[in-house]
Amino acid sequence: MLTAHDFPSAHVADTSGIDMILVGDSLAMVALGMDDTSEIRLEEMILHCRSVARGAKASFLVGDLPMGSYEVSPEQALESAIKVVKEGRMQAVKLEGGAEMAPAIRKITTAGISVLAHIGLTPQRQNALGGFRVQGKNTTGALKVLRDAVAVQDAGAFGVVLEAVPAEVAALVTRKLRIPTIGIGAGSGCSGQVLVQMDMSGNFPPGRFLPKFVKKFGDVWGEAQRAAEAYRDEVKAGTYPAVEHTYPMPKEEYEEFERRAGQIYQSVLLSCQQAATATLAVYFSHGRESTSCSPPYLDGGSTSPEVARAVPYRKKPQNAPGAICSLTPYVDR
Repeated sequence: MLTAHDFPSAHVADTSGIDMILVGDSLAMVALGMDDTSEIRLEEMILHCRSVARGAKASFLVGDLPMGSYEVSPEQALESAIKVVKEGRMQAVKLEGGAEMAPAIRKITTAGISVLAHIGLTPQRQNALGGFRVQGKNTTGALKVLRDAVAVQDAGAFGVVLEAVPAEVAALVTRKLRIPTIGIGAGSGCSGQVLVQMDMSGNFPPGRFLPKFVKKFGDVWGEAQRAAEAYRDEVKAGTYPAVEHTYPMPKEEYEEFERRAGQIYQSVLLSCQQAATATLAVYFSHGRESTSCSPPYLDGGSTSPEVARAVPYRKKPQNAPGAICSLTPYVDR
């Protein structure tokens, strides 16, 4: 099992032969830059689920129910699950919690929607757990993990994620259950494994914290950065785009285009000269003493040299008000 959060990451997982794809709420942090998983809303999860569904054709798709979308009541949980399946195009949903969430799991599965449970370290409840801490490290904690696993199994979950649980505990729990376990930081004794794709592929900036259980199988971030730097350098050097990256034009067509472009330029030049003549006629017909306007200015050289020689333009002062046309006079103060 591997996470995906958009069309490309789903396509990668799907074409790599990954059995199950999880659209996990971890995308809040790795894809959207949020501080933790509690920030993301159901509507945002559904949007990402739809994107993943378009990119995966063979893998079994599971969508996370985000914090606040299922804890209030079993009815709320079912409504959210229906949206994730119907609108998000998922084939199952995942929710966090053990025995206390059994009624919600039962409600959803009774309606015909498959549920993947998630126990041990439940990131949505990290504040109540004292942070991202390993669960089940003592006898009491380990027994709670086992009881939670049995409870979600009996409620109808088709599988259960065991997160941040000692390997020995996870292996024993796996042997006691009839449903498969999927480990993340729970050792190799689970039925399967899951990792966040952005983590295991190395698609994150240097210096970012990684949990102990994550192994980097690639360096996507480094490769992408090297590609971006190479692109920048070639653009600045003028070596990209090269001839092979451009679209050719027949020589005779370009020559005809060049000829007609010259005609268009001459037409525009003539229009500009006529406009200048008309402007000066209006200006001088009122007389210098009857107006507060000075002769029009040449705005940044946008007027043709021919027109510039024909009239006594002055350069626009830096504090002069802007003009729509380069022939518009400014007001002396």
